[in-house]
Amino acid sequence: LTMIIIPARLASTRFPEKVLADIGGLPMVIRTAKRVESIDRVVVACDDEKILDICAAHGVEARLTSTTHKSGTDRINECAQIIDVPDDELIINVQADEPFIETEVLELLIERLNTLKAQDAPFIMGSCYNAINTESAQDPNLVKVITDVDHNAIYFSRSPIPFNRSGEANYFGHIGIYGFTKKSLHDFCTLGEAPLEDIEKLEQLRALYHGKKISMVKVASAGFGIDTVEDLERAKKIFGL
Repeated sequence: LTMIIIPARLASTRFPEKVLADIGGLPMVIRTAKRVESIDRVVVACDDEKILDICAAHGVEARLTSTTHKSGTDRINECAQIIDVPDDELIINVQADEPFIETEVLELLIERLNTLKAQDAPFIMGSCYNAINTESAQDPNLVKVITDVDHNAIYFSRSPIPFNRSGEANYFGHIGIYGFTKKSLHDFCTLGEAPLEDIEKLEQLRALYHGKKISMVKVASAGFGIDTVEDLERAKKIFGL
């Protein structure tokens, strides 16, 4: 079994109430939920009655969670406790601002997580990345990742990594979808906040700082996270909405 939980926070500094922004007649969070519902059960973990009501109106399961969570991962952890997910069940965190994510991407991540489960890995956390061009690598809103020979993340950064001194660098963009077992999700949320996480404003650095492995799956994806009003307009053009 796989549980997809979409964390949805109403307040957003760069783009107010972006999870409710209209995309082709549907609020963004609803479009995201409908996009992935063919995989398995989907629940929106929200922090406001307004989102809860909109989910109910569109037949999307949702749970109200605390308004004080610092990260989406903490929010989905609370939601997993509320609905009492078993410890070994897979939980996929799909961001509410990823309305164009392909189900094939999630299926590849689930396949990797099941492999890790079969190997009895003590901590199971996975995510995805794709190849990006040099120009995209300069964008601080697009997070870059470098990996080791075993496909585990070495580091994530808003800066272009690796630094291109040789002229031979390839860049990889992180796709902000995470998978865990429920137990590993809980373990992640009990780790102390890391200085690197606060500096880069990237919560996944918490796992690396504490010596945990994040297994990275290379995918082909045309979807992208919507951080700004400009991103939303670009998305509507690309996808003809």
